[in-house]
Amino acid sequence: MSTPTQETPLTLKALTHKPVHLTGGHRMCSGCGAPTIVRQVLMAIDEPVVIANATGCLEVSTCLFPYTAWQVPWMHSAFENAAATASGIETMYRSLRKQGKLKKEMKFIAFGGDGGTYDIGFQALSGAMERGHQLLYICYDNGAYMNTGIQRSSATPFGADTTTQPVGSKIQGKTQRRKDLTRIMAAHNVAYAAQASPHNWKDLMTKVRKALATNGPAYMGVVSPCNRGWRSQTNDSILLSRLAVDTCYWPLYEVQDGKWTINYDPKDRKKPITEWLKPQGRFKHLFAPGNEALLARFQELVDQDWESLRKLQEMSKS
Repeated sequence: MSTPTQETPLTLKALTHKPVHLTGGHRMCSGCGAPTIVRQVLMAIDEPVVIANATGCLEVSTCLFPYTAWQVPWMHSAFENAAATASGIETMYRSLRKQGKLKKEMKFIAFGGDGGTYDIGFQALSGAMERGHQLLYICYDNGAYMNTGIQRSSATPFGADTTTQPVGSKIQGKTQRRKDLTRIMAAHNVAYAAQASPHNWKDLMTKVRKALATNGPAYMGVVSPCNRGWRSQTNDSILLSRLAVDTCYWPLYEVQDGKWTINYDPKDRKKPITEWLKPQGRFKHLFAPGNEALLARFQELVDQDWESLRKLQEMSKS
């Protein structure tokens, strides 16, 4: 066994001295949340790491042949099988360790958007979690198939205007509520499951370290603003991330060893969901006269999810 790496303190001063593992010059849109998330994830890790990356915005924009923005071992997989690809690499690693051919400690992470995670890649993800591979799967969740034209996914919020469920005279955006994938992953009894946001970098990076230190598979869902699909300003990514958390649309919590812990509770400072919706053009129709019931329904769904999460936390304490 190799000597464990001394972790870099999670302070801005210490982190500025770390090498950059996702360089600038990639083709991600200005203001996209995904590269911010990836940089935070990679800065949290001190050990060697191998990345598997599902087809999507992150993949097509960071590795246009013959160039790459990745400064770590990286493998592109198809839309649906990033978790399977990471599982195979991790299994090969364990075999080489067992044979004595490899001694260094390594970590394994798969990245996918919500389309390649919630929908197309769900089968591979569920299988990887159930088999117990020592890897972390991270979904950068922008709530639609942004790479191929802003089509709705099962991560798309209620009421959102997308190209495959557009606002019209009969339908006012997506009629279904979003799938709660983090809870679904927790139901797989994984070693660690959590939600994070790039506006709270220390919470996100701490969760990455916890996830990689657990004995077994881990999953993290990270809210990832997309100004193209959300129709927001290019400089609103961190603002919208913060509002997603402050409105409890995207609670920060973790599940470890069956214990549910809310990492941030706004309590009496909880903002109404309208503050998160207003800066996003995909929800502008909800504020039109006659759609008051839709806004009320959105708030009701958020409140229901928040209260059920609080109950899960209380139940896990007993």
